[in-house]
Amino acid sequence: MQHRIVVLGAGYTGAITAGRLARRLRPEDVAITLVNAEPDFVERVRLHQLATGQDLRPRPFSEMFAGTGVELRLARVTGVDVDRRTVAVTGADSAGELEYDTLVYALGSGWNDQGVPGVAEHAHEIASRAGALRLRERLAGLSAGQPVVVVGGGLTGLEAAAEIAEARPDLDVTLAARGGLGDWLSDKGRAHVRKVFAGLGVTVHEHTTVTAVAADHVTTADGASVPAAVTVWTTGFAVHPIARATSLEVTGTGQIVVDRSMRSVSHPDVYAVGDAALAMGPGDKPLRMSCASGVPAAWQAADAIAARLTGRKLPEVPLRYFNQCISLGRKEGLIQYVTADDRAVRAALTGRIAAVYKELVCKGAAWGVANPLLVPAPRRRVVRERADAVAPANAPA
Repeated sequence: MQHRIVVLGAGYTGAITAGRLARRLRPEDVAITLVNAEPDFVERVRLHQLATGQDLRPRPFSEMFAGTGVELRLARVTGVDVDRRTVAVTGADSAGELEYDTLVYALGSGWNDQGVPGVAEHAHEIASRAGALRLRERLAGLSAGQPVVVVGGGLTGLEAAAEIAEARPDLDVTLAARGGLGDWLSDKGRAHVRKVFAGLGVTVHEHTTVTAVAADHVTTADGASVPAAVTVWTTGFAVHPIARATSLEVTGTGQIVVDRSMRSVSHPDVYAVGDAALAMGPGDKPLRMSCASGVPAAWQAADAIAARLTGRKLPEVPLRYFNQCISLGRKEGLIQYVTADDRAVRAALTGRIAAVYKELVCKGAAWGVANPLLVPAPRRRVVRERADAVAPANAPA
């Protein structure tokens, strides 16, 4: 019998995990099913570009996984029963259940409205392709001089504000940040962001908390009203809610608690990667939701699963950070170098060369989904006794 591996979600982490497993294990020994609602890969790190009218290259999974043995199931996940080891799905034609021996949970995250009144009704998000396309249509309909407010001063907020201001210099773009502009960056990094924003004409409201969103304005904590024909909400991400409804050990925010190999601490036949997982990095600090930590975590999970199934030594690759890559439009960028635990150091790369660097990182991330092994490796045979030990019939609940 084949060992059944089901991967939920085909973002960066889910797609990489599925593809890497397919290239490490013999197809006669494993059946790898990748469940995703869409037939092609979404470059989430480029959704601010999509929102401003740029077209992204199509990346169909049928081409990415051709000849690998990965079976794509186009469906939405509606439930997971980790005690029965089943996944409930619904697709365009039918609904049903998938049984698994090993589950990789990579359903990721979506936007987080933080419970702020009016956000769900009036704000736009760029955490999904559908959201970016809705914002794209709305921005295209704006006339010159109309105000756009981007709420959130993190990486997504900086990229969105710069991209909109560069693509539509006729609009009045404002960024509302809860803290100081780029206050986690080095002095050089902060200075560069301020310089670029000034050149693009972006108005910045620092130390400003938005407490309500209406159709034509946002309200701040001090009672001020900021005009907004369009509000873009980028204040963080919320994980997919399905894990919280299971008996998996999860955090208060719904992330699955995992060990260093991305394996659930409560259910040994379940792995979680990307935004869905609470994994510890250097200094025992939780890894932040990002492609920078999600991709290495996907490599770690795939290699750990393969090692356990083939009876080989578990990989011990530390998860760490090297830099934060920020696009500031198509012509400017910022590469902020960081410590292993993601704290900014003095060194930073700025300007056009940083923009090129960030573009190469984005291209490399997409290339890595289709090519999850940097160096070809032999596919190894599953050891049946090991497979049975990985997914025992009476796995603890």
